[in-house]
Amino acid sequence: MNRPAERGSVSIEVAVLAPAFIALMVLAGVAGRSAVAAEAIDAAAHDAARAASISRNSADARKEARKAAQQQLDWRGLSCTGTPTLTFSGTVGKDATSFDKAYRSALGQDATVTVTVACRVSFRDLRLSAVPGMPSENRIEASFTSPLDRYRSRR
Repeated sequence: MNRPAERGSVSIEVAVLAPAFIALMVLAGVAGRSAVAAEAIDAAAHDAARAASISRNSADARKEARKAAQQQLDWRGLSCTGTPTLTFSGTVGKDATSFDKAYRSALGQDATVTVTVACRVSFRDLRLSAVPGMPSENRIEASFTSPLDRYRSRR
């Protein structure tokens, strides 16, 4: 038996809870997109560092690293807002140095190259005006270090 005081209470509950549920779904979408983007950028940094480490000089290494990173991002379907940013650095022995100096290190000496890939991922299509302070994009960054072959000639 329905009591008159309870009529319409379900409608009020739905009206109150629906925006919160929608906001929760949008935030889940943002978290999911960030996780997928982080994985893609991590793979791009790995491929870029590996492509750089098998090159014989720093100029070719930069070119091959950019190409490898872009191919990985394209393959994963991640489109950055703007061009992805690649930053290059190196080590010789245990000392941090420039990318170019790592390629100029002597044969037989340990050297590594590090490539950092950064990308801005957009959430504009997920943006919900009911959630104040929600970002419209997020900068995601990943680095990977790869060793240079100690006994391979470098130019």
